[in-house]
Amino acid sequence: YTTFFTVVLIYFTSISTAQTIDCLQLREQCINAANGCKSVWSVVEDVCNISVLGNRCKAEEAIGCNRIIQVLADEYPEYKNCVCTTDNFCSITALLGKQCSIDKDTISTETKLQWSLSALSKQTYTANRTCLDVNKECVEDEVCNKQLSLYLKVCSVNKKCNMEECQAAIRFFYQNMPFEVAQMMIFCDCTQPDESCHRAKELLHGKPCAVTAVPPPSCLNVLHMCEENELCRKKYKTFQSKCWRHMTKKCYDDEACLESLINGDMPCSANPDCKAAYISNWGTMLRVECTCQNLPPMEQSLCKLFHHMFHSKSCFS
Repeated sequence: YTTFFTVVLIYFTSISTAQTIDCLQLREQCINAANGCKSVWSVVEDVCNISVLGNRCKAEEAIGCNRIIQVLADEYPEYKNCVCTTDNFCSITALLGKQCSIDKDTISTETKLQWSLSALSKQTYTANRTCLDVNKECVEDEVCNKQLSLYLKVCSVNKKCNMEECQAAIRFFYQNMPFEVAQMMIFCDCTQPDESCHRAKELLHGKPCAVTAVPPPSCLNVLHMCEENELCRKKYKTFQSKCWRHMTKKCYDDEACLESLINGDMPCSANPDCKAAYISNWGTMLRVECTCQNLPPMEQSLCKLFHHMFHSKSCFS
């Protein structure tokens, strides 16, 4: 690894005079630099066997990998905060732990570039597509099939489901693809009682792993859980402002006011900004299947209102 150490350290020497840079910025600066650092980072990923998909970050505890990280920390103490734990153990895992806690909503320039080469990216969205047809088109497209496979590998029903990891994979899948393709997949449906179509729909829409909790939470609990999560809260506020501006303007967060609304008094702004905000909700708590059963009567109307907001596609039909 001697030559590799030298290349890594030459790059970090070139940025050591910069102001303090957090771990995520450090990695992004490396990837975006025009001095060959991106290829060096590719070797780091290869040696350390790093998998970064949404906020699903793993690395093999390989001796060679951690040796590289240890040399970096020893030679350039300013990076210790990124690569070492509090007990001064330095490893790639320490770096990834910090990076993944910061970067929970990954937009990948590289993945977007790959999508630009896909034939699907040239298509214009048309409504009323069946999920079976959409799934078939994706599988037959090299770029789409590769991204779909990465997502399904995380959300596979053949292994124990990790809802958080699966949701992260869904965010990565839908946020990096062209808007037209995302609409095609998210708004597909099955008009016939076709088992193959419904299976394709479940695969494309993250069922059951990303959306099915046992027992199902109430829709009010889903909202509260979302509001406690910074990423979900941000997406929910955008969704409110882009799709339900009338409701937000009239009631904001006044529950008594919200309860007075009925679906007919909730006009939805079905414009492209609203569609983009709705798609952005996929892979968050807002997409978890929720219920209004077993709630006290006084909470029923508010719960049904939020169920309509989160799960009804009437806005786009």
